[in-house]
Amino acid sequence: MPARPLLIFDCDGVLVDSELLEHGVDVEVLGRHDISTTLATLLERFLGVARRDMYRIIFSDLGRPIPAGLLEERERMVWERCRTNLAAIPGIDEALGALGAWPKCVASSSTPDKLLMKLGSTGLARHFGAHVFSTALVARGKPAPDIYLHAAAAVGHRPEACVVIEDSPAGVAGAKQAGMKVLGFTGGGHATASLRQALIEAGADVVVGQPREIEGALRSIEESLDRGPPGPLMNLSEPGGPRSA
Repeated sequence: MPARPLLIFDCDGVLVDSELLEHGVDVEVLGRHDISTTLATLLERFLGVARRDMYRIIFSDLGRPIPAGLLEERERMVWERCRTNLAAIPGIDEALGALGAWPKCVASSSTPDKLLMKLGSTGLARHFGAHVFSTALVARGKPAPDIYLHAAAAVGHRPEACVVIEDSPAGVAGAKQAGMKVLGFTGGGHATASLRQALIEAGADVVVGQPREIEGALRSIEESLDRGPPGPLMNLSEPGGPRSA
């Protein structure tokens, strides 16, 4: 029997219910710098995109440099709120437990230390062991495919033998560029009525709305996968060291 496919989970909005929390901080931080925006606007445009990239785009569009200390200020606020308000997606711990025989990892736009904090504080870290990867490890963040290819190679799976579980169009697009199957997820607190269609348009092979639906959807996807021997490790790190997310 062929080996089970590697399941590559996004973190924010799939494992932990953090999208509204983090984007709420972004609205506040931008407002302090005279940039008026809304949660809905940021979620529609930047869901799944690394925050450093998001702020670079916002300030570039305005013809302004990112103010010194802004990203550090933002990270301090997020850490404080995560310590008191962060929770796992309801039902995801049980869903991961039901997938005990499947190899699993995390590929996230969160910075490495914050990613480990999120998984640890919600009790989800035990499902992944050391297989937790941040876009800080690769040259390009989502929607580029780099983090998915890096994760697959590091765990020892070919891209064709992987399924990515994602809640953002940017993440879905990157996973499809990597040549992977994608299960779209709309069970996070940030999900709107339009998210399901957005994930489908980005290329998701199937979309589910609850953690309890993940296992059944994965079994359907599994039947169509081409699983062969592991491929070689691909070096996608930026020359001179990792890029910060």
